[in-house]
Amino acid sequence: MRILVDIGHPAHVHLYKNFIREMKQRGHTVLVTVKNGLNSATELLRLYNIEYLPVASRADSLLRKATSQLVADYQIARIVRDNKIELGIGSTLSIAHVSSLTSMKSIVFDDDDDEVEPLFVRFGHPFCDCLLSPEVLKGKRKKRGVVYYPGLHELAYLHPNNFIPDPGVLQDAGLLPGERFYLLRFNAFKAHHDKHAKGMDTVTKRELIQLLQQTGKVLITSEREIESEFRHLKIKVPADRIHSLIYYASLFIGDSQTMTSEAAVLGTPSVRLNSFAGRIAYLEAEEHRYGLTFSFLPGRTADMIAKTAALIGNPDLKAEWQEKRALLLQEMIDVTAFMVWFAEFYPESRQEVLKDPDLVSKFR
Repeated sequence: MRILVDIGHPAHVHLYKNFIREMKQRGHTVLVTVKNGLNSATELLRLYNIEYLPVASRADSLLRKATSQLVADYQIARIVRDNKIELGIGSTLSIAHVSSLTSMKSIVFDDDDDEVEPLFVRFGHPFCDCLLSPEVLKGKRKKRGVVYYPGLHELAYLHPNNFIPDPGVLQDAGLLPGERFYLLRFNAFKAHHDKHAKGMDTVTKRELIQLLQQTGKVLITSEREIESEFRHLKIKVPADRIHSLIYYASLFIGDSQTMTSEAAVLGTPSVRLNSFAGRIAYLEAEEHRYGLTFSFLPGRTADMIAKTAALIGNPDLKAEWQEKRALLLQEMIDVTAFMVWFAEFYPESRQEVLKDPDLVSKFR
């Protein structure tokens, strides 16, 4: 089979890297496309030795995003035709659009709620041949015929079948053996659905850091330039090793959806403050079903600080969270294994899962 995987965000590299490797090992041809200027994604692709074809250019403003999208669609359509691509995989508009312009069939993986990504729902969902989403979104999609599975995107690369933490990352981060540390992450909020989104302000960061430094070391990772008073805490860990650092952290705090969820599935307590609190189904499940994470809106800074203080005061915190993680893993699947089977036997696989949803449980 000839497959194209389109990368639209650094998290997509993690999401599809094991799928790409496995499909190649099974003898399939896999091409990867990514937009020019998406440096975090291309860095990851290089670290994982995944060859890629650059298309269009990354843009920040809504108007330029639209123009860039048209260019990307055209270029990817040409790649599809020239390489006789049969199946497109991704979480991007281009995968959906190009499948409506060519003979390529498309499978789109999407774990965001409809209400937080209205543009993708309007201009992406209707054009894809198959939409796959975590089971926590069942009954919340406008699109019909969605295939749901008991899993999370993060379990495509952080499931124990696919991830073993590397303790060497601690030395790379300047940490002593057994040293207690907290990891903070500040988001850039540049995606189309991030308009008007807010995270932590400077006062909140300062209060939080002062609290955490009473009991451990504070490390900051950020997509953007941070305030000068915090720069001495910023670290640069290779992007392919950040998940090991999250695994060993005593606590993760940030305004990033993806990293908060990554911490949760790794059994690291996580606290998030941003405008999306209470609006993301998979994070709501991690919080209210499994008790792995906590979310707060920007107006609830005091509550967030109080929760953080309670967590770092718990001497059994990590042990308790590993037990919670065990329950999540028991109820969810190895998403990469599911992806490989679904793509390899598509479109029959879609009909089989729609007919018997319990079929997916074999990937636990």
